[in-house]
Amino acid sequence: MSDTYNGYTNYETWVVNLWMDNEQGSQEFFRETAKQIHAETDAYGTAFTVAELARIRFADWLKQYYADENRPEYVRGLYGDLLNAALSEINWLEIARNYITTEEKV
Repeated sequence: MSDTYNGYTNYETWVVNLWMDNEQGSQEFFRETAKQIHAETDAYGTAFTVAELARIRFADWLKQYYADENRPEYVRGLYGDLLNAALSEINWLEIARNYITTEEKV
């Protein structure tokens, strides 16, 4: 039995990526953000390539973006705990890789 879900690390990663790509406006927002982060990334003096560093930066940005959407005043108690547990399982770097790789091909 595979530990992956539809080619992604897990269900949580797959479903976030699905929702990010599900609507044209959402897809454009995340693609433009990835494009901007990639353009602003300078890997000079690091052990990373520009693409690798841009993926890390975009993954960090995504994690913070969704953390900001999950403020305690929105979801509390059992459901808040379950939501936080699901968010902690997301492979943000895998999602970022999809967007930054696409950006490099453009």
